Amino acid sequence: MNWSHETNVVALGGGHGLAASLSALRRVTSELTAIVTVADNGGSSGRLRQEFGVLPPGDLRMALAALCGDDRWGQTWAKVLQHRFDSDGDMDGHAVGNLLIVALWELLDDHVSGLDWVGGLLGARGRVLPMALTPLDIAAEVRGVDPADPDGITVVRGQVEVATTAGQVVDVRLEPGDPTACPEAVRAIGEADWVVLGPGSWYSSVIPHVLVPGLRTALAATPGRVLVTLNLEAQPGETEGFTPEDHLAVLRRHAPDLRIDTVLADSGSVVHESRLRSAASDLGARLVLADVAAAGASGQHDPEKLARAYALVLGAN
Repeated sequence: MNWSHETNVVALGGGHGLAASLSALRRVTSELTAIVTVADNGGSSGRLRQEFGVLPPGDLRMALAALCGDDRWGQTWAKVLQHRFDSDGDMDGHAVGNLLIVALWELLDDHVSGLDWVGGLLGARGRVLPMALTPLDIAAEVRGVDPADPDGITVVRGQVEVATTAGQVVDVRLEPGDPTACPEAVRAIGEADWVVLGPGSWYSSVIPHVLVPGLRTALAATPGRVLVTLNLEAQPGETEGFTPEDHLAVLRRHAPDLRIDTVLADSGSVVHESRLRSAASDLGARLVLADVAAAGASGQHDPEKLARAYALVLGAN
């Protein structure tokens, strides 16, 4: 696809959801900035975070890989970045991209510069920034973790633990509660034509952005329009049983001062269109329905379809 108008877009999230959004958005504009959660505590990221005291690099790596082009150079580097070692030793499970990012952080002593250098090496079509400059933890109040006490509330800590909890998340917070937002991320939001929130794990990848005071203030003040991209389905554990309207209600509860212009949802995943349209209207937003689901891949967005939907929304007056 070739789009003549370059719209300045900032996308917020983490993990596979943000990667899906970026894979689509890079087809629409080259003026693209990803702002990524830094609360991952599992796998290779968790190990590097614990050993070196750095930001967890995994979600940042996935965002960079998603911004790689479709040519041979871009796709080769995307595969290198995502490659994981398989061994019986200490390197088992580590992703090459995680090690490269941490190496540049150590050499440059600067998180943003390190990510910019990786992006330059890859020829990434956009910029990747952390949402905060220090590693964070997610703590959630979860109902029904203990089957013997279905109404009991338990505090669950850690992004992995929250994302895979057996109970229902009631509320979520960051620890520490007042982290310093990445200044470049704040600036990017202030200069954006559009800000895109979601898709992604709602409580562990999307909501954390509005819990960082500096980011939340920037989101509330941005002159750009805000687009919320809804997930195709509820996530087992974290949002089990949630409707699309429930996702919007959670966002509104955690960021009541956030002005939302558009809600994008997959036309095949919405059961009660009138309810969702009403929920979007209550937020001051219009609802856009489009076929954005990948065929034969449950819960996954199709990059080309999503790109067409984004182009329609971002190009609207």
